[in-house]
Amino acid sequence: MPKDLERDLGLVSTTTISIGAMVGSGIFVLPGLAAAKAGPAVILAYFLAGVVVLPAAISKAEMATAMPEAGGTYLYIDRAMGPLPGTIAGIGAWFSLVFKSAFALVGLGAYLLLLVEIPPGLLTVVGLGIALLLVAVNVVGVKQTGRLQATIVSVVLLSLIGFVADGSTYVDGDLYHPFFSHGGGGLLAATGFVFVSYAGVTKIASVAEEVENPGRTIPRAILGSVVLMMFLYTLTVFVIVGVTPPDSLHHNLTPMAAAAVQFAGESARLAVAGVAVLALTSMANAGILSSSRYPLAMSRDSLAPNRFSRINGRFKTPVAAIAFTGVVLLVLIAFVPVNELAKLASAFQIVVFGLINVALVAFRESSLDWYDPEFVAPGYPWVQLFGVVGTVVLLTQLGLIPLAGAVGIFVVGVGWYRLYGRDKTDREGAALDALRRSMGQQTLDRTEQAVADSHENVLVVVGEDTDPSRIRALVRMGAFVVAKNDGTLRVAKIEAVPEQTTLSSMVESSETDIEFENRVTESLPSIETSVVVDELVTHNPRHAVVNVADEMDADAVFGELEPDYLHAELLGTGIDWYMNHAPCDVGFLQNRGLGDISTVTVLVEPGIFNAAKVSVATEIATHSDATLHFVTAVANDASPELVEATEDFYGELEDVSSVPTEWELIRTDDRVETLVGATMDSDLVVLGTIPHSTPYTLLFGHFSTDISDRIDGSVLLFHPNESDGRTFVRKLLERVAFGTTESSSS
Repeated sequence: MPKDLERDLGLVSTTTISIGAMVGSGIFVLPGLAAAKAGPAVILAYFLAGVVVLPAAISKAEMATAMPEAGGTYLYIDRAMGPLPGTIAGIGAWFSLVFKSAFALVGLGAYLLLLVEIPPGLLTVVGLGIALLLVAVNVVGVKQTGRLQATIVSVVLLSLIGFVADGSTYVDGDLYHPFFSHGGGGLLAATGFVFVSYAGVTKIASVAEEVENPGRTIPRAILGSVVLMMFLYTLTVFVIVGVTPPDSLHHNLTPMAAAAVQFAGESARLAVAGVAVLALTSMANAGILSSSRYPLAMSRDSLAPNRFSRINGRFKTPVAAIAFTGVVLLVLIAFVPVNELAKLASAFQIVVFGLINVALVAFRESSLDWYDPEFVAPGYPWVQLFGVVGTVVLLTQLGLIPLAGAVGIFVVGVGWYRLYGRDKTDREGAALDALRRSMGQQTLDRTEQAVADSHENVLVVVGEDTDPSRIRALVRMGAFVVAKNDGTLRVAKIEAVPEQTTLSSMVESSETDIEFENRVTESLPSIETSVVVDELVTHNPRHAVVNVADEMDADAVFGELEPDYLHAELLGTGIDWYMNHAPCDVGFLQNRGLGDISTVTVLVEPGIFNAAKVSVATEIATHSDATLHFVTAVANDASPELVEATEDFYGELEDVSSVPTEWELIRTDDRVETLVGATMDSDLVVLGTIPHSTPYTLLFGHFSTDISDRIDGSVLLFHPNESDGRTFVRKLLERVAFGTTESSSS
């Protein structure tokens, strides 16, 4: 039976873990390097970086109260976007923290050299020794870790406050001019560079499972620590810049010590060095604590080996996850130039902060019953939008090498998921549910508008050899469609003549023409309909149809589909031509003995069908006193979220229809065969259709053709004139969201 982690971190311990993960290289090492990029504006860079971090901090505070479990960033992105993005985020955030911890431990060397004489060859050994000690502390227990953090962070904070209070009385105003010495580009470059200083603010969430009263403690700790550090960072850098000449500050790896000696002498330099050692140790400790929880959380989700999720019975800690993190940390310290790797990892850290904001949007827009946070992030969605834009801007300022590092971590994440995790998990992210419901709502809105507008003027076209029973079916259908708006039905018989025959010689009426007019009149149902009957003689039937439709301002053209060896035709021309050139909607009736209509079946997918086919099906059902029957099919292994979204969609679709409505959701692994079977008792089946030549149908097939050829009854293929804006990319998204897509329903 798996063991749970003990909840013994209070507000003070939780806050100090966050501050401890921030106070380190960000303030003790980076100011000198960042000042070389921005000049005195580096002061503003620290504040701006905190402003960009705030949206992610607020978003993560909400998600942590809804999911107070170990894993933090990985957990939220995984639950929001699915296991693949979660794997990438988990591995990337884990690497970033390990790199940062290793960087902090190696960075101890610069300050240790100010305190004692250490041969350069032994600096790595010292870093390894401290790393082993911190790994042992984390194994012993998180309570001990929290106590150690509280002690170290308290000393560091008091020292920084004293540094600011004393140093601010010695600042030289001339050192701040010119403030923007490197322009706006330098400011943004420095902001992106020091962004990693705030990386620890959201690490509280990675130990959320061990926090007392997480609904109150976590938001207070996250927001309190980031606001505190924004002002403390800014004030500390203000003093550093104000007391240190640029030639002593720029590129200096011990900028605080360089500043302290300017106004307080050699003893202050040594005191700052001692505090820096404590702070960098604190950062490494917090990094080990939080980073080790990523393998733990991923193991629980079957995305990492099971041993990482085991909790030690004695220490109540994930020993295997901590040990693995510790081994990687030791390897980095011993063999890798961690300074450069930390810079590369910071690029992915920025990406992760942007994804955190996206994850919150996904949760808010989904309808997951279990997502019930105690703390609700204010300013939604504008705060999250600002956070995403801000991280994108900063990411562009880091250069090509950090971006390449982020891409490398992305590739590693995808490879690990494909090789290890894909077959072990079938979870879905909240974003997928939100995407389904958003598409469904868009379709419902379009459908409601289409049903309300309906069709007013309809053109029915037949050939000179069209069978009388088929003429009757088309005329009745056209009359049903125009009845709602008291519109006009125009029935035209198209007679094609050779090019060498003059049209004027064919205009005389014949007994056949009179017989056609009588047949149309007799075919009309017992509803009041304005009907115009005429015969058109033309050299080019397809252009005649388009011209007449345009002349009468038709809303739809109906004709009989004629099967062909390669594709269907209308009046001797492929139906694709009419869909591409008609000025209105086009319906093609595949008549297989259509008589009285009592059931109209519409095959749909939630969120991805054209609204016009529901509109015309409703019009036909309304005036033929028929029942409207909606049918869709999902795979047998369809997720509960997909089934629930589909059922909710149908419930709302029923409200749109003004006729008796039934709906049927079928689970199957043979979608086409199942849908064909569901139409057995239908008098008319309505399908959407699009031209065969679109890139999507060439790639994935033509749904309407596949299914209409196998239905025994009559089928109406309906194509809307106006595009619904579904691009190739959107159709691919629909395929991801719903598993299958009605490729013929644009």
